[in-house]
Amino acid sequence: MNKKLLNKTTTSFLIFSVFILLISVPVFYYITERLYLEETDETLTLHKDEFLKNELSKFDNKDIALWNKYNRNVQITPSHIAAKDTIFNKVYFDELENENEPYRELNAPIIIKGQPYTYIGRINLIETEDLVTSIAMLFLVVIVILLLGILIITKISSRKLWKPFYDTLDQIQGFEIDKNKTPRFMDTDVEEFDRLNKSLNRLIEKNTDIYNNQREFVENAAHELQTPLALFQTKIDTLFQLDITQEQSEVLSSLNKDVSRLNRLNKNLLLLSKIENENYLDKQPIVINEYLKKHLDFFTEQAKAKNLNIVIEYTEKLKIEGNPSLTEVLINNLFLNAIRHNIKNGKISIIITGDSITFLNTGQETPLVVDKLFNRFSKSNPSSQGNGLGMAIIKKITEISHWKIDYAFENNLHRFTVKF
Repeated sequence: MNKKLLNKTTTSFLIFSVFILLISVPVFYYITERLYLEETDETLTLHKDEFLKNELSKFDNKDIALWNKYNRNVQITPSHIAAKDTIFNKVYFDELENENEPYRELNAPIIIKGQPYTYIGRINLIETEDLVTSIAMLFLVVIVILLLGILIITKISSRKLWKPFYDTLDQIQGFEIDKNKTPRFMDTDVEEFDRLNKSLNRLIEKNTDIYNNQREFVENAAHELQTPLALFQTKIDTLFQLDITQEQSEVLSSLNKDVSRLNRLNKNLLLLSKIENENYLDKQPIVINEYLKKHLDFFTEQAKAKNLNIVIEYTEKLKIEGNPSLTEVLINNLFLNAIRHNIKNGKISIIITGDSITFLNTGQETPLVVDKLFNRFSKSNPSSQGNGLGMAIIKKITEISHWKIDYAFENNLHRFTVKF
């Protein structure tokens, strides 16, 4: 599933922020704890030095018990526990708190009246740990607020910054070269977006000019071909009246078929040109059921060559607002398409509802290529006698009439549905 560019950049920033957060908090906690331990060690050393300087010279062996009784965090024990000053962590049971608590302890060898003793100084680390934890939590909260703030501000500012780009994207998606509606892009002070808009404007102008020139050429060519084709058809009809051989008759028949195809192609091109120039804007009520009933004999006659079975199903009238000429062309092309691309002894089903008409027909056993189905001069079967404009005309009629046509291949049947 595709993601928006803004979401992708925001997601990358969020992942990076979380990664930094997960690393920075433990590191900050570790560094802060080390700093406090160093400060604690300096305090323990300072207290020991003060004891040696101010108290040791006054000490007597009999003063040790009294000292230990009234000094909780500085104890004097007989003999040398440590050969030199040693600092380490140790856990003691605190009778007042009734629990084990961690301490930072300094053991230093001392001499009192010629006897070896050990100076034991200690500092409770509970308060230190609580302080470090509180600072770390405060740091975490500040970092989270900072990251969320940056994330929100970035998203809001980015949405505003990228607004011209999304406006350009929306207009390009809705642009159709055969509609006389040129996109008008937002003014922007972002150089890249401005270059994009200018490039798109040049591209649209160039292609619109090419399209208009091509359409004008086709229209003019179709008009100019009408008279020569009519004269050609007349001369062929005249030749048929003469006394000609069988071989000549076959040649004339072949020419007559080719001229008929050219005439149909010419008429379809002219029809497309008129539709694009909006020459069919008038609308009136049309009952599709009545039109089919009126022209069913004609379509049945067309289907005889392939012995097709035609079935029409409807339970209610389909009444629409549309241009009579275009609606007739639409129904004719759908019906003739179902006949032309059918198989011998096949079938055609026409289903009419209150808001749609569906043509189902047998034919080739694989679905048609939807992407090319409604393109001009596109044929699903290259050997077909059609000119490849029928589906393009159907699509154009539905577009200008604001209807919708869908194609599907279900149960080995080709289905075309026009939703009114």
